[in-house]
Amino acid sequence: MATRGILVVDDDQSMCRMLEEVLSDNGYRVSAFTRSFEAVEAFEPRQHDLVITDVKMPGLDGLEMLDRIRRKDRAVPVIMITAFATVDLSIQALRKGAYDMVTKPFEPEELLYRVRNALRQTELAYENRELREELGERRPFGQVVGNSPELHAVMETARKVAARPLPVLITGESGTGKELVAQAIHQASDRRDAKFVAINCGALPQSLLESELFGFRKGAFTGADRDRKGLLEVADQGTLFLDEVGNLPMGVQKTLLRFLEEKEFYRLGETQPCRVDVRIVSATNADLGAAVKRGEFREDLLYRLNVVNLRMPALRDRGADIPLLAAHFLREQNLRFGTEVRGFTPDAMDLLRRCRWPGNVRQLRNVVEASLAVETGATLSARVVAQFLEPPPDGSPAPPLAGLDYASALARFEREYLSQLLRSTGGNVEEAAAQAGMDVTTIYRKMKRREVPREGVG
Repeated sequence: MATRGILVVDDDQSMCRMLEEVLSDNGYRVSAFTRSFEAVEAFEPRQHDLVITDVKMPGLDGLEMLDRIRRKDRAVPVIMITAFATVDLSIQALRKGAYDMVTKPFEPEELLYRVRNALRQTELAYENRELREELGERRPFGQVVGNSPELHAVMETARKVAARPLPVLITGESGTGKELVAQAIHQASDRRDAKFVAINCGALPQSLLESELFGFRKGAFTGADRDRKGLLEVADQGTLFLDEVGNLPMGVQKTLLRFLEEKEFYRLGETQPCRVDVRIVSATNADLGAAVKRGEFREDLLYRLNVVNLRMPALRDRGADIPLLAAHFLREQNLRFGTEVRGFTPDAMDLLRRCRWPGNVRQLRNVVEASLAVETGATLSARVVAQFLEPPPDGSPAPPLAGLDYASALARFEREYLSQLLRSTGGNVEEAAAQAGMDVTTIYRKMKRREVPREGVG
C-alpha cells in the first residue's frame, strides 16, 4: 500500500514540528504548514489521506479551513486539535464534517491511535466511492434517497436527459441535493467512464476562478511557474459541474459563453485555442431570471445553460421522504463509527416530520449526525434530537402521532417506513433490508406483523 499522506496545519511552529516528526517517524508522508491559507492551496484530493489542523489560528481558523477542505474533498477525514474543547465547539466541528477532535495536551500514542482510525475511514470512503462508480451504470440514481411524487418527477426527467449531452441547470434551495443529482446524471450517461469535475463558483475570486476553469501558461501571471490545465481540460469527455453558477463574475461568464458556443477556449497567456468535449451541468439556489434583470447575469449565457431545467423540491414539500432519509443517514453513521443505534423513538421521528427544514436534506443529515454524536441510548430520543432543531412555529400542524399511545405510534411509524422503503426498492425485500440495516428475516417478520405488502402499497 502506498505511503499515506497527511496535511498538518498549526501556527505554533514547535507544535507543527512535533506533529511532523511523530507522524514521519511512524511512516507517514507529511506536509506541514504554519499558515492556513498556504495549506488550503496545497491540499489536493487523493494526494492527502488525512488533514490535522489546529482550531485557533490567525487569518483562516480551523473551522473555516475545515469548510474549505470539505469543499474540495468531502471524503477526506479532518482531525481538529484544540486547547479549548467545549461541547458547542465539538458540535460545530462535527456539523461541518470533522472526523475527530483531540484536546491539547495529548500523548503521541493517542494522536497515532486517532490517525489510524481516521485513515481506515479514508480507505472505506474511497472503496465506497469506487464501488458507487462501478455500480453507476446499473443504478446511477440509487444514491438519491426518496420515493415521494415530487422527487420522482424530477428523477424521471433526469433519467431521460442523462443520455443526451444537453446542458442541464439544476435549481432549488440550498441543501436539496443538486450535486448528487448532477453526479447521477453523469453516471447514467455515456460519459460515465470519464471524470465528473465539480467547482463552487462562489468560493473563489474572479482571478483564481478563471485560472481554475481555463488553466494557464507558464509566466501568464506572477506565480505561474508552470503550465497548468484548467478544469475544462481535466473534465474532457466527461462532465463539469458548476455549483452556484449565479456567482460567476461577468468576465468569466463571457469566456464560458464563448466555450459553450464554439467548444473552445484559451488558457490564460495562451494564443492557441484549446478544444474539449465537456458536458456542462450547473446549479444555483438563486433566481437567475431576476439576476438577468439586474444586469448581474448574462441572458445569453442563461439560455445556453438552461436547456433543461430540473427543479429540486424542498424537503418540506416531500415530507414522506423524511423517515427514509433519516434512516439512511443513521445507517451511514453506524457504518462509519461502528455504532449500533437502532433507530428513532416515535417522538423523535415526530419532531423530524414537523420541522420545516430550511436547510433541507443537508440540514437533516447534520441533525442526525449531531444527534448520534451525543446520544447514549440504543435509539435516538426526542430529547437529543430537539437540541439540534429550531422549535416549530406557532400554528404548525398537529403532529401526526399526537394522541397515540407508544405502541400505536410505533406501529404507524414502522408501517409507513416499511411501505416507503419497499416502494423505493421496487418490492426487493433483500435490498430494503440492506438499506434499513436489518436482516431479511427481521424485515419479513415486521412486514407480516404490520400487514405491509411486498410492493409497499397499503
